[in-house]
Order: sequence, then C-alpha cells, then structure tokens
Amino acid sequence: MSLRIIFMGTPEFSVPTLAALAEAGHQIVAVYTQPPRPGGRRGLDLQKSPVHQAAELLGIPVLTPVNFKDEADRQTFRDFDADVAVVVAYGLLLPEAILTGTKLGCYNGHASRLPRWRGAAPIQRAIMAGDHETGMMVMKMEKGLDTGPVALTKTVLIGETMTGGELHDRLMQVGASLMREAMAKLEADDLPLTVQAEDGVVYAQKISKTETRIDFARPAREVHDHIRGLSPFPGAWFELEIAGRPERIKVLNSEPASGEAEAGTVLDDNLTIACAEGAVRLTRLQRAGGKALGAADFLRGTPVAPGTRVG
Repeated sequence: MSLRIIFMGTPEFSVPTLAALAEAGHQIVAVYTQPPRPGGRRGLDLQKSPVHQAAELLGIPVLTPVNFKDEADRQTFRDFDADVAVVVAYGLLLPEAILTGTKLGCYNGHASRLPRWRGAAPIQRAIMAGDHETGMMVMKMEKGLDTGPVALTKTVLIGETMTGGELHDRLMQVGASLMREAMAKLEADDLPLTVQAEDGVVYAQKISKTETRIDFARPAREVHDHIRGLSPFPGAWFELEIAGRPERIKVLNSEPASGEAEAGTVLDDNLTIACAEGAVRLTRLQRAGGKALGAADFLRGTPVAPGTRVG
C-alpha cells in the first residue's frame, strides 16, 4: 500500500522531502509550486523553482496557480482524489477548500519547535535570537498560521558559530526523514497529534531589508548572532569608505572577540570591531559584485587600518 500524495513546495529546502516521499514508494499524483519567476544574469529569463525542476525529473505533473481563488483551481486539486497533501515551504496561505481537499488533510514540515517561531523565517530568527536549539516539526494544518496540532518533532542543536545556511541544510535533511516517517505512520493509521501549547508563541517575521544592516552599538553576542543568522542570505552588512566612497560590505562569518573602544571602531589588523559590549572579529566578507573572501585575503585587497570607524 502507498498514499496518494499531493506535494506542495517551492525552494531547495523542499526538494529532499519530495525525493524522500517518492523513494518511499508513495504515489505523488501532483506537485504544486510557485510560478516561474524572472531570473538569470539580467533577470529576463523565467526560471522554474527547484521543486518544479525536481518534479519534472521525477515525471510528476506540476501545477503553478498564482493562488486558489479560482474555483476551477480548487476543483482541479480535489479531482486528484489524494489521500493527503504534504506542504513544505510552499509560499502561499492555503484556503479552507484546499486544507480539506484531500481525504486526510494537509501536513506541513515546519522548521522550528512550535509554538516558537511560527511564520516565515524561523531558521534565521532562531539564530538571530541566540537560541541554542531548534528543530523540525510535522503538523496537521488548519486555518491559523502554524497553529495546527503537532505529529512528530526532531530537535536540532544550534552551534555557537552555525550560520543560517548551515542550519537550513541540516534542517532540510532532518525534515525529509521526519516527513517520510510521518507518512508511514499516517498510512498505518498510527500518527499521533498533540495540540500546541498556548504559552511560548513567538512569530518569525519575514526578514526585511531595513534590519540587515549591522549595528555595532549592540552587544557583541547579538552582533555575532545577527551576522550568522543572515548568512549567506540575505546577508548582514556594514558601510566602509573605500577610495573616498562608502561601500556596502557583506559579512558572512564572524566570531566573538575581546576588546573595547567606541562601537564600530576597528581594533586591530584582524578586523576586530568594537561593539557596545565586547567585540566581534569579521572572518569572511564580500564586496559588492565580488566573491566571498577570508579576512586576510579581504584585507590584502582592501586595507582597513586600526582606528577606522565602520558602520
């Protein structure tokens, strides 16, 4: 026996789960993903999402509705006669007609330990907040934002220097394994559901451009967490004057350091920057249009003298 599954996802994060369900022998009757978006070097070519590309390689029909407001799109969904829908980073809020459009409902793979970090950016927010652990959860979806009952949980530790990109890659593999287990239990009618706690709800708001700038007037621990949480995308940055003009410098890695001076002051020849409390050493940086470099290589091309103020 196997389940008839509709898979709904868009970015690279979703692909391992799609692959895991297919490998488990389930019948993926359709894949829903976001429509192709402009991309390429000049932004002129329409590019299919990573899930779209993966589904085509697996020979699975792909649908890309802009939303589900059209009754024809809702009926198409129901006509697949699926047992269940699996949702991983799809990118659309699903209406009631879709949530109830399969025999057993919709199950979501979410990258946090609910109810902490409901919402759009749980991976980055967990690191930026200095959390020491997070996890993957499989939950049954309902109309609220990540409010449904939880089926399975897997805790993942967050290392002191782990970046958002590294945590993303770890969680997407954990999530694939967890969803495979969840669907096996669902097929066997042995998938437990536990109502989420009402205490401890925290929302992971989408990362805005205005908060990516590094504020060295914060404690060093917070600056370090901010940098690694936003690495590699969208990237935390500061301004540095180069050849008389301010230029944005993206910081991809840092480490806590010792030192004291006015916030934003370069303390030594290793790019140690004073913060409100303590200091951070910038270890991997990237100029606009350039490639990522370790601090030593960066400084060879872009000298930054001790005493320089950045911000």
